[in-house]
Amino acid sequence: MFQKILIAEDLDSISLAVQHVLNELQLTSFQHDKYCDEALLKIRKALADHEPFDLLISDLSFKDDGRQSKLSSGEELIAAVRAIQPNIKVIVYSVEDKDYRIKSLFEKLNVDAFVLKGRESLYQLKTAIKTVAQNKTYISPEVQHVLQNKTGTQIDDFDVHLLKHLSYGIAQEDMEGVFKEKGIKPSSKSTIEKRLGKLKVLFKANNPVHLVAIAKDLGII
Repeated sequence: MFQKILIAEDLDSISLAVQHVLNELQLTSFQHDKYCDEALLKIRKALADHEPFDLLISDLSFKDDGRQSKLSSGEELIAAVRAIQPNIKVIVYSVEDKDYRIKSLFEKLNVDAFVLKGRESLYQLKTAIKTVAQNKTYISPEVQHVLQNKTGTQIDDFDVHLLKHLSYGIAQEDMEGVFKEKGIKPSSKSTIEKRLGKLKVLFKANNPVHLVAIAKDLGII
């Protein structure tokens, strides 16, 4: 089981609930932080002291309270932690239920578990901790379909940019100029046309408006 745990959560009530679960599992060596930047500093210090954390339990959303910060989300924190401690186990504990975002946690950040906050979430969190300790992955039953749905593997970040900008009301013919201005590559008209055509076929969309609606329903944007 885990020897040293860090909880990254900005709500005291949630943090206390997580700590209660850890105490029930007799995991008493844990720390808590409300800010991603401070959580990363704790990870760095523990590594420097040769007493590293072996489990990070993190939320995804952290409320902006006006404090200047480099890291503003759980994804950014996890990516930064993975960069300096690749083998640390990571459990995400969040209300996020968008398929694409959850799928990207496993595929891009290699998280070990995702627990959806809800009525059964503390029981699921306990199960997730036990499962991850056995070097297995865990995902809440309510969102298990995310890892079974292969649609998400057929789109990339560029496709997400396209879908988001369509949802902002930017016309296809104006997309090239917008992408060049924002430094999004590739930005050529032909590439944009081909990608949008691919997305329409993939999601069986009749037009851009229909495509955006489907992407929102799937949690891609």
